[in-house]
Formats: sequence, structure tokens, C-alpha cells
Amino acid sequence: MKELLLGLRLLFGSGRGNRVRFALMTIGGSIGVCCLAIVLTIPGVLAAQDARVAARQPIDAPSSRVGSYPLWLERTDPYGSRPLTRIFMAGGTKTVEPPPGLQALPKPGEVFVSPRLHQALRAEPELAQRLPGREAGLIGAQGLARPEELVAYVGMSREQLTEGWPVSRFGKEYPPTTTVEPSTLDILRFTMACVVLLPLTVFLSVCARLSAAERARRLAALRLLGMSVKQVQRVNAAETVAAAGLGALLGLGEYWSLNQVVSRVGLPGFTWYPVDGALSGSTLFACLVGCPVLAWFVGRASARKAAANPLAVRRAAPEKSPSVWGLIPLLAGSGIAVGYCVAGVTGHAPRSTGLSALLIPSGAILIGVGLVATLPILCRFLARNVARSTRSLALGLAMRRNEAEPGGALRVAAGLVLLVFGASLAQGVLVQLDQVSNSTARVQLYDMPYAQLTTAQRRSRERLPETRTYLVTMNSARVGAAELAWSPLLLFATCAQLRNVVPWMGKCVDGRPLRLRDLEQPSGGMSDGGGKLLFKLDGGRRQVTFTAPQRTVQYRGQAELPLPDNGSILVPPSMLPRGTRPQDATLTLISGSDPKTVHKVLDSIGHVAPTVDLIPQGLDVTGLQQIAIIRTLLAVGMLLGLLIGAAAYVVAAIDRIVERRPQVTALTLLGARASTLRAVQVAQVVLPLAVGLVLAVAAGKMAESSYLVTGGGAIFWDGAGVPALLGCALGVVAVAAVGALPLVGRRIDPELIRRD
Repeated sequence: MKELLLGLRLLFGSGRGNRVRFALMTIGGSIGVCCLAIVLTIPGVLAAQDARVAARQPIDAPSSRVGSYPLWLERTDPYGSRPLTRIFMAGGTKTVEPPPGLQALPKPGEVFVSPRLHQALRAEPELAQRLPGREAGLIGAQGLARPEELVAYVGMSREQLTEGWPVSRFGKEYPPTTTVEPSTLDILRFTMACVVLLPLTVFLSVCARLSAAERARRLAALRLLGMSVKQVQRVNAAETVAAAGLGALLGLGEYWSLNQVVSRVGLPGFTWYPVDGALSGSTLFACLVGCPVLAWFVGRASARKAAANPLAVRRAAPEKSPSVWGLIPLLAGSGIAVGYCVAGVTGHAPRSTGLSALLIPSGAILIGVGLVATLPILCRFLARNVARSTRSLALGLAMRRNEAEPGGALRVAAGLVLLVFGASLAQGVLVQLDQVSNSTARVQLYDMPYAQLTTAQRRSRERLPETRTYLVTMNSARVGAAELAWSPLLLFATCAQLRNVVPWMGKCVDGRPLRLRDLEQPSGGMSDGGGKLLFKLDGGRRQVTFTAPQRTVQYRGQAELPLPDNGSILVPPSMLPRGTRPQDATLTLISGSDPKTVHKVLDSIGHVAPTVDLIPQGLDVTGLQQIAIIRTLLAVGMLLGLLIGAAAYVVAAIDRIVERRPQVTALTLLGARASTLRAVQVAQVVLPLAVGLVLAVAAGKMAESSYLVTGGGAIFWDGAGVPALLGCALGVVAVAAVGALPLVGRRIDPELIRRD
């Protein structure tokens, strides 16, 4: 206890410089704890949202009393690029507790909507056609997964809800679909661990080792005055633990304020309630106990040399060469990555297995740890060889300094190196998400009932800027044949419209019906022409009869097009009388399949006619929402990684400026010019950093490729991400070079070297 009190007395009684350093340690620790709290609360936010969705799920009534229980029917439709959940309910003779967020079950004609859907109804009143009834109130927060969720409870009579399921109560243990699937959540955890938690550990260690040289001299003096090794280590640990503890409290306060503000504003594609981001017991323990414990061990480790050999510290003896054992984590992690890359090259890519789920994260973490542990070894090796061969005074001074103190470059460069390594891994995750979200089809189809569209809506949809073309399909009937007899599918389109969506098409003449013949499919359908066909209009009140064509137009089609067989007939749109509507026809819009185009088309359709029953073929709107959430959380992780890397560099650079002032002053008094000293400082930082970044880019691409090999996608090698990664590395080098310049000032203060 005496050593702890002595450490605190030395902290507050040893001058303004130490107090400033303590404040810097505290502020840096608070930033780190705030980032740690953000990462640790993300799973809790997702779990809270899933719990509210599970709480509103119905539990089937017992079969013996089905007729007396309320009925329930849920439908999920796309609204733009977001899911709209409509829950239809009909009351029964037996009383049932309403689902969370409602005071009572909706009566026939009543509609309860979420706040975000309420805003959408005001902006687009036609959306109310999907919700038969009048708006009677809003759904409470306890009944919604997140603030922007689109949910409506629609009250109906039992006669209207014949397809409904009887429900006895609400509340299940698990939701039907989670906000983020478990496998995708594992990807998020892996990315956060590599992009945020690993740099965060380095950052907190850097904060705990501020002014390491000055503190080591002071601790060596205490050791020479008679303190034991353990007592000296406790004195040093007292200061780091005090800074870490105070920083943890400040960091939790910063997180609370940030959660209150950002949760109300929301992030693109993802919002949550402030209570979802409340700090759990495990998060509080990790921040309030884990960070001070880490600072305690770092403080004890940093005081080990001063306690074991105080004379060497006081006399500034040369440091020992870094141990080659530091290469083991990098070699082990690289071995795992190289093994998976070789498996991908040879065509033996392993799929999702338990072993890969363990090896890939372990390999990435080992590479990250190895990059940090390898920097001092590479720094000393590079410095020794360059200093022997160079004739430049500035470069020689810089390399000799790095050779004598390789740990200084480590503290400055470690955060930036891990930042580039994490950026490479994040690129791999984004590539895999693109493969999952992108449809393998070359085109995207959007089907909607033709009869539900007004003339203005149909014309607006046919002219959407992102769509390639549109087709109208409907079934025909043979004149005089039985009702269930086979009849060809009619495709109302011009030759130009069909040519826009097929890879190749032969000669086609507009203005007459033509039989369609796909050269890539076996022949089938109608064996000959000349038969009479008809199609009905305006609900069957009118019909158009025409002769089945004998002339054929050949094409090579795509499996995604609505042409089921070679018996289909291309009918010119002019055969549709003006002002009429085909019976049971489907309007199909066709666009590109890339996600941006699909989102734009869905949003445009929702704006033109939000109430139509839209069916995007092969498109899971709920899945798109999940991917949007993952992208947002990955962006948050990258932003936190950038903040941590920048903060680690700033803190280490400021500390280095303070520690190096005596040496810079001594060189100035010996006659060194300011330009030479600036070149020395830049070379001291830039050369080891450049080597570390090259290693980070190479190791990061290996780790990214090994991740993609096990992801099950078609892309193993992300060559498109290399220029962005190299640009990021060059930007980091430029920032580090600029940050090294303020170390050399214009004013000479001999007092800095008076004691030496």
C-alpha cells in the first residue's frame, strides 16, 4: 500500500510535465474504453431487438378450442428496399393479452402502425390501401425491433380473415428470423476483433507507457535508494492503474453520452433505442476491471528493466537486441493463411467447417500480434544495415538512433501498421458480403399484377430510368377447347423490348404475333399454327381472338426471363385495345442485378405505386436489410479502428517529442542544422513504418485471401482492393512524416540537458 501511495505522490508532486502526461494517459485511456464499450455492446443491441421481435410472435391455440381464439396472419412485403410487416388480426370470444406495444387487440377497421410507418403514410397517403381501415394509434417501442421498423396491426372480422391462425398468447423464446444471422454475426465478431480490439490493446499499452524513458530513470533512482524490485514495480503500476481507472470512468461517460445522441439520430440503415445500448455487467467489468488490470501488467513490465538493472538505466546503457522469438506469432499466422491460399489455388478450397472457423480468426490475430512483435526486430535489422552503408549524415544519425532504441519506432508505428492490416481484412469481409448480396442472375425481375395499376402508374413504371425494359405476360385460351386444356403464354412486347433482354435474337417483325423459339431449349409447346386463341380483358367482360402464328422468331434466352417454354407467343402491344386491361396479366420490369440498381428500382416503384403487390423475383428484402445493417456496423468498426490508430499515433508522437527534446537540443548545440535534424526525425519514423506497412499489406492480403477461400464465394483474390490499400498505406506514411517535423523547434533550451 505504501508503494501505491508513493506512486501517487510522485505523480502529483513531480512537476507540471508529469501531470500533463497523466492527463494524456487518462484521455487516451478514456477514448480506448469508449471504443471498447461500443464494440462490446453491439451484440447486446442486436439481442435486445431480437427479443422484442420474439415477444410479439404468436403461440398457436390448442386444437380443442380453436374457434374461440383470435386469428392471426402476418405478411411481409417490400416497401421500396425495406420490408413492410402487416399483421392482420380478428378477435374471438376468448380474451387474449395483446402483443407488446398495444393496449388492446385491434377491432375490425382499426389499424395500429409504427411511428416510422405513420410518417410514411403521411408522405404517401396511397400506402393506406395496403392497410384497410382507419389509423387508431401507434405501436409502442416495446413492440418494435428498432425505431425505423415498418409494422402495422390491422383489425379484421373473422369472416375476412379465413386464412388466419388461432393464437392463444404472444411471446416466444426466439424470433423467426434474427436481426443478424449467427453465421454473419460471427463474421462481424471476427472483423471487430481484428479491426478494433487488437489495435485497442496496442493503444492502451501505448498510453500506459508514456514517457517510458523518464519514468525508467526515476524508478531506477528509487531502486538505488533501497527499494526492492517488487516495490519499484508497484510504484510504477500505481500511476498507470490510476490513469487507467480514471480513463475507464471517463470513457464510460463518453459512451453513455454518445449512445444517447447517436441512438436518437441513427446510423444509415440501422437504428436502436437508447435502452438497447445500456452497459451490461460484463461490459462494465471489462472496462472498469479489465483495462486497469491490463495497465497494471504493462506498468510492471515497463518497470522490470529499471528495477533489475538501475545503473544501466541511469547511465543509458544500450538496449539488448529484441528476441527473435517475436517472429513466431507472425510465422504461425502466415503459415495458416498460406495453407488456405494454396488450397484455393489448387482447387481444394475447404468450405465452412468447425476447423476453419477456429483457424481463420486465430491466424488473423496471430498475424496482427506478430506484426507488432516483429517491428522492433525489423527496425534494428534495417537500421544496422542502412547505417553501415549510407554516407548521408541525416540518414546515418536516424538509423543509429533506431538501432539503439528500436522500441521508440514500435510505439509510433504499431497503431498505424495495424490500421492498414485491419483495412485489408475489412475489404475481404465486404467482398464476401457483395458475393452474398449480389444476385447471380444477369437481370432482376419485378412482377406485379397489371390490374392493380392505374394507367398513370403503369406509364410511370414503364419509364423508370433504371429499368432496361418491361414485359406484360398472361395466359391465353384455345377457342373451343376445354377449360383446363394447355394454352401458350402470351408475351406483350415489341421486338426492341425483347432484344433488350436476350443475348441474341434473329429476325423479328413488329405488328404481328410470332412464335418464340429458344435455341437453347428443346422444342415444345404448340406443334403447329393456325389454331384460334383468345385472351380476356376487363375482368372477362371483353375478349380478343386471333390466329396462332406459324412464323417463328428465334433467340437465345436467359433462364431468368418469364418465358417458360418454346410455345410462348410474342404479341404486339397494339393488339391491346386502348383503355382496357388484360385479365390476370403480370407486368414485369427488368433491370440490372447489381445491388445499387435494385435498390433504386425498388425505391422508384415504392414512390410511384406503394400499394401494389410487388414480387421481386429471387430477392429477399429482409436479407438486404440485414446486409445493410452489417455494412453499417462494419463501417462503425472501421471508423473506430481509424480513430484508435490515429489516437495511438498522436499519443505516441507527442510522447516521442517530449522524450527526444534533450537529444535534439544536444545535437543542436553541437552544430547540427535544423533541416538536418528534421530529416533525421522523419527518417527515424518513416523507414521502419514503411517496412512495417509493406509487411502489413502483404500479410493482410494473405489473411484476406484465406478468409475468402473459406467463405464459399467465387472470389478468392481481391485484386481490386490493392490500389485502395496501397493508397491508404501511402497516406499513413505521409501523415507520419508530417507528424515528425514538430519535434525540431526553433528555440534552444540548454536546461533540457543540464542534468546530463
